[in-house]
Amino acid sequence: MSDIDIARKTELRPVAEIAAELGLKPDHVETFGPYKAKVSLKALDKKGRDGHLILVSALTPTAAGEGKTTVTIGLAQGLAALGKKAAIALREPSLGPVMGMKGGATGGGYSQVLPMEEINLHFTGDLHAITSAHNLIAAVIDNTLHQRTLPIDPRRIVWPRVMDMNDRSLRHIIVGLGGPKSSFPREGSFDITAASEIMATLCLAESYADLKTRIGRIVVGYDYDKKPVTVQDLKIAGAVTALLKDALKPNLVQSMEHVPAFIHGGPFANIAQGTNSVLATKMALRYADYAVTEAGFGFDLGGEKFLDIKCRYAGLAPEALVLVSTARALKLHGGVSKSDLKKPDPYAVAKGLINLEKHIENAVKFGLKPVIAINRFANDTQEEIDAIKSCCVALHYDIIVTEAWAKGGKGAVELAEKVVRVIESGESRLRFLYDLEASVEKKIETIAKEIYGARSVVYSKEALSDLKQITKNGFDNLAVCMAKTQYSLSDDPKLLGRPENFDVEIREIIVNAGPGFLVPISGSIMRMPGLPREPAAEAIDIDDDGNISGLF
Repeated sequence: MSDIDIARKTELRPVAEIAAELGLKPDHVETFGPYKAKVSLKALDKKGRDGHLILVSALTPTAAGEGKTTVTIGLAQGLAALGKKAAIALREPSLGPVMGMKGGATGGGYSQVLPMEEINLHFTGDLHAITSAHNLIAAVIDNTLHQRTLPIDPRRIVWPRVMDMNDRSLRHIIVGLGGPKSSFPREGSFDITAASEIMATLCLAESYADLKTRIGRIVVGYDYDKKPVTVQDLKIAGAVTALLKDALKPNLVQSMEHVPAFIHGGPFANIAQGTNSVLATKMALRYADYAVTEAGFGFDLGGEKFLDIKCRYAGLAPEALVLVSTARALKLHGGVSKSDLKKPDPYAVAKGLINLEKHIENAVKFGLKPVIAINRFANDTQEEIDAIKSCCVALHYDIIVTEAWAKGGKGAVELAEKVVRVIESGESRLRFLYDLEASVEKKIETIAKEIYGARSVVYSKEALSDLKQITKNGFDNLAVCMAKTQYSLSDDPKLLGRPENFDVEIREIIVNAGPGFLVPISGSIMRMPGLPREPAAEAIDIDDDGNISGLF
């Protein structure tokens, strides 16, 4: 059966019951129909000891993904099967990837969060609110130019427009055509909403006051003296925050086995830090003994950002790390073509293990000893699984085969048991990769060399100019959110395995003062993806009774 068919056979419980069992007060829960709810920020006023934080990350993925979300959900269900009080914290899907390459983003098989159709399609409207808030700023910028109320240099406006859909035709646009009544013509662009600075800012905010302060300091452009112009200068920080009043509240749903799931925020991992909101994570920790969350793409992207940015700013620290590996990804890194990944090849698996080894090394640099979870697919052979096991045993790392897709929580019980033991051992002691006080160049170099394995960092003339301006404007003490391809440890998606002797090329450096980080853009990374030749949207349909098909 397909994921959507499996999901429809699950009997959901009313979300009010899920909330009550979790310990949430009824007046803190705002239901959206029977199975979805918003949770008031006042729920965090609850006194008590927080639970244990578990981070799920992965090796360098294939284009199809490695089932990291499936393992995350399965692990939480496995903890519940052991009698533990567990909760999940995940990102919200973006319509762009849902309609584009990946399809649905709510797990798979018997480890899904539900109602999967609604979560994947609009959900509670958070991404639409973020889109509107972002574009309000864009509209006011152009109105400010038209009214000449601020000396903004139209050549140095850095605030794009956004939409929650992949549309390559909007990467570069001209606005303001039509004469004097239509304002000043200028070049512009669109990003996808998941890459919006508003998205990243919301995900790191911890209150309405914090959100408004962060939004106020967002840099939208520069004046004729190259001094930053902020949202506060536009006098609309309050209005933008007002549009996000409900979007800031975490969403509560459930897994197939009725484990509570806070799904909130959906930032891209290679641009906007790639983890769910701080508020959702803290609610999961406040109301459960074990909170399981994930970071986007591989550990080199989402994992590093989760630790160096989110944990640093929010005062979080995972007590266990799970690295998801698959035989097919290892075969890809071992030299097998994408079309042959379903064919058995234990030799290629063994060869591709150098990629997993590097991610293990990277995790150790943060003071974390990872548990390796093999997400088993139906066509994996025992010989391939044994090749992965032998490598991890040789490196003295624990490895567990999980069948969360096929068996739900039962298929992840062994993984859950191991994670509990790791937490009880107290082995993990988080340390950050760099100090915020270090220079921007040093922070970038540290990530590139230590995490990616780069030989050096090469800056374009534009990037060098950005560095000077960043230091001059006092933004050099911010964290770094490296934007690079997810398909390689390097900035070149064609370099698989564990690349050596490569340089990371930085084209430009963007200031995201709202969330509090700089975004060095490397390689050919784009902030507005395009649709593939055969978009996932072609398979999605709806019948006369309103039943959706083809959604992953």
